[in-house]
Amino acid sequence: MPKKSSATKKKTRSIDLPLPEDRFINRELGWLAFNERVLDQAADASLPLLERAKFLAITGSNLDEFVMVRIGGLKLQFDRNAMVRDAAGLTVSQQVNAVSSCCKDLVQRQYAILRDVLEPQLAEADVCRVKLDDCSDRIREVAQRRFESDVSAVLSPQTITHDRPFPLLQGLGVHLCVRLRAEPKPVKRLNDQDFERFGVEDAAAAVAEADPWQYAVIPLGRTVPRLIPVPMDRGHGYILLEDLVSYFVDDFFPGREVMECVAFRITRNADIELQEDGAADLVDGMEEILESRRLSRVIRLEYHAEASDSVVAFLSEMMQLTNLDLYPIDGPMDLSYLFTLHGLEGYDSLRDQPWLPQANPDIDPADPMFSTIAKGDLLLVHPYERFDPVVRLIEEAVADPDVLAIKQVLYRTSKRSPIVAALMRAAERGKYVSVIVELKARFDEARNIEWAREMEQAGVQVIYGIRGLKTHAKVCIIVRREPQGIVRYMHFGTGNYNEATAKIYSDVSILTCNDTLGADATTFFNAVTGASQPQQLQLLAAAPMTLRKRILNLIEAETRRCLEGQKAEIVAKLNALVDTQVIDALYRASQAGVRIRLNIRGVCCLRPGVKGLSETIEVISIVDRFLEHARIIYFRHGGDDDLFISSADWMPRNLDRRVELLVPVIDQRCREKLLSTLRTYFRDNTNCWRMLPTGQYKRGKPEGKEKASFQSQRVLYDRAVEAVRKLKQSRRTTFETHQPKEASGT
Repeated sequence: MPKKSSATKKKTRSIDLPLPEDRFINRELGWLAFNERVLDQAADASLPLLERAKFLAITGSNLDEFVMVRIGGLKLQFDRNAMVRDAAGLTVSQQVNAVSSCCKDLVQRQYAILRDVLEPQLAEADVCRVKLDDCSDRIREVAQRRFESDVSAVLSPQTITHDRPFPLLQGLGVHLCVRLRAEPKPVKRLNDQDFERFGVEDAAAAVAEADPWQYAVIPLGRTVPRLIPVPMDRGHGYILLEDLVSYFVDDFFPGREVMECVAFRITRNADIELQEDGAADLVDGMEEILESRRLSRVIRLEYHAEASDSVVAFLSEMMQLTNLDLYPIDGPMDLSYLFTLHGLEGYDSLRDQPWLPQANPDIDPADPMFSTIAKGDLLLVHPYERFDPVVRLIEEAVADPDVLAIKQVLYRTSKRSPIVAALMRAAERGKYVSVIVELKARFDEARNIEWAREMEQAGVQVIYGIRGLKTHAKVCIIVRREPQGIVRYMHFGTGNYNEATAKIYSDVSILTCNDTLGADATTFFNAVTGASQPQQLQLLAAAPMTLRKRILNLIEAETRRCLEGQKAEIVAKLNALVDTQVIDALYRASQAGVRIRLNIRGVCCLRPGVKGLSETIEVISIVDRFLEHARIIYFRHGGDDDLFISSADWMPRNLDRRVELLVPVIDQRCREKLLSTLRTYFRDNTNCWRMLPTGQYKRGKPEGKEKASFQSQRVLYDRAVEAVRKLKQSRRTTFETHQPKEASGT
């Protein structure tokens, strides 16, 4: 046996070192750090105003979901055992306090940007929020007409008294709390017994006692638009619905004196999971979950910062909240109205120039998708390249008489999904259509239940996922009869079958008819639909069976190669890195000397660049125009370059509690294109954030020899445009002759 070199021995000893206890970053604080990076886009003066408003709306929407799910989950854990520690060593109680403080700091920064920067600059650009206390009589008259014609007839106040409990309010909806001057009860005539019993003063108080408080709540609902347009001399003016109703609130309470009117919003706990062991019918069980969320515990109260102590105390008492749950807001509730502003017509100069998705040059619109895929695998990088070929493949399968079956997993879809419509048409035409609809896709449960029922009525075989797991894989299999036999055409992706989000999410699609992948995909799909143990897969890896093991084995293989003196490299693009077992494997690989580059959009619980632990690990996060959503994984593998796409992030839920796929990219041209895409992100010096060992992030900028900015998303889009330009240029320089029709034989 050859003697190991001293260098190898040194590396071997280094990976035997104990890993420090503080090597993980808290997941919740890591997520909030991601939302801070998104918020930085709203503060970026180089971006157009309405784009900054959109990013501010995104941070609000992100924070709403975080509170509903993550803080909701922490509160449930707190009730069970507040002293349980997470991987970062924080107890549940410590996490609740830290997260609450961080959320409130984030909210303060959100509203400082809105109040001090965006609203004044938007007003200068003639997009103005009108306040009725400070506007012309003409605008006030228009506002009053709108209130009387469109608002007052729709809304209804609900008075709260001792015998009328606090109403059930919709979570995340904007409401008004109205404090009214108390009305004394009617005074009855006093008799001698009353005076003898109570005394003169107490007897009068006993019969003329006023209620200690009198409040009413006006739910604003969603029927009336949040933004009420008003005429301006120039530009666009609008009043927020809550401001309009507050100004004319006296009309709801004739004869009463309104002391105060305060906008507020509640958030309910949405971290409610189905107990599948007790659910006889999954659809009924999910509908119960939706109802439970509607009735669940209030975990956050947002209210206008100028609200009196009396109103805050009243609302807090009614909902049994603590100071940690209270969020004073110095501005409008619910920043989602900024999405509406972003879509205003006539303000293109305040938005980014559109990047229209490009055609893939390898796909000829005149050729059927089946013949195109048969020529070679196709890799689509969305949204730079159109999602249309995926939809087109399924729609062509519906009309093709040689297509025998379509099998597909649907996790999230659009409201008017052309894919779902095509699947129903296929079933109605007699094709065998099997669809796994994941009813447990959080916040899309209601839509998926509706789609599932419609597809069942059309004759589609609908399977509601697997008990105890969420089916999150992105795969479609089309079985076609051809002269040489049965051929399976497949789509594997990193994103959902949603043509709307495919325009704003950065994802990857592979279209292939590879025989081995086809056999694996069929085995995988049938195992899910048949609720059976899947047979050995040759190329695919599936969670929760083999995906975790495959990832760990690949990391360990790079570690061994590096210890043996070979070049070793791992590059991964993911949405989240949370799993402690995977992180520890990466730490050991780094201690061995493996170069590791990670592009983690959101939560990363690994600490990069720590001496003796992760010196060779680099972590970046790209926050730009499109939401980074693709999962791409590369291992040097001794120069053979293992390259994969996946539906799974490196989180315990993805590796252990979901049905996921890891798909190898086989075709050489596809591999080159995908690897080039992956490496492009690490050259970004414009919208790239580099993670520090502390868990903080530093925004990248051109340094050293770099003179120009490098924006990875811009580069990827320009490549897609250039590919189309080259295709058009080649067509102009290529002579194509018209061929005569074939003889008819007569």
